[in-house]
Amino acid sequence: MAETMSPTMERTVPRVLMCAPTFFEVSYVINPWMTDHVHNTTAERSRRQWDALRETVTRHADVALEEPAHGQPDMTFAANAGLVFGNTFVPSRFRYAERQGEEAPNRDWFRRHGFDIVELPDDVFFEGAGDGLFDRGVSRRLWMGYGHRSDQAAAPALASLLDVEVLPLKLADPRFYHLDTCFCPLANGYTLYFPAAFDAPSLALIEKHIPPSHRLAVHEHDALDFACNAVNLGKVVILNRASPDLRSRLEGAGFMVIEVALDEFMKSGGAAKCLTLRLDEVVGT
Repeated sequence: MAETMSPTMERTVPRVLMCAPTFFEVSYVINPWMTDHVHNTTAERSRRQWDALRETVTRHADVALEEPAHGQPDMTFAANAGLVFGNTFVPSRFRYAERQGEEAPNRDWFRRHGFDIVELPDDVFFEGAGDGLFDRGVSRRLWMGYGHRSDQAAAPALASLLDVEVLPLKLADPRFYHLDTCFCPLANGYTLYFPAAFDAPSLALIEKHIPPSHRLAVHEHDALDFACNAVNLGKVVILNRASPDLRSRLEGAGFMVIEVALDEFMKSGGAAKCLTLRLDEVVGT
């Protein structure tokens, strides 16, 4: 019998999925961050940093754990497992063969935990909550990044499957290969983002839908520290590092900023957000 979760709408505490870095290493190159770091990570350091992130997240959310699969070094980046909305799970379809081995164990975990699994068309690449981020101010709006890993065709497919508004954003800089490396919706409609990561029409779309008072644009040095790859749990923002200026602006918007060093995972192109997946994206109107 499937293990079921409490209905997401009844939850008051956020619920987050994480996957231990038991097999984490940089063993191939599928993004620019990996280029100089093949076989240049240490298990002890990555585990210590992941444990610190897990302990921090646990203070503000319930954390569920997925068992890592042998031979899948990037499975620790739980955000890429797929996209959750209500009790629906849309599994990722990875562009690179190196990560496609994660798909079956991810489907199995969500199936065993009582989620309804819906599939995108077979020929559409989509990399889950790495490229699909729900707006925290508009309950049925999904921002979707495309251009490096996910296909633009995933946008209308997700809109149909989930009955949500999907706003596609083209990623223009290969360093920011997933949307969650350069864009982070925050509580009450605030958005943390790096403008130079997007093409001009996508930047205009962001500016059209998010008022200036709620746009928190970061400088390149913060973007390269993965400040946008943040975990937002209510008024808490957990990230690798924030400059004094960015911290001041986030605190001015009412957020509490917590830094957790994650430089070992940045060698593979991920940080706090990549290592977590929200399981309680609530269906609303």
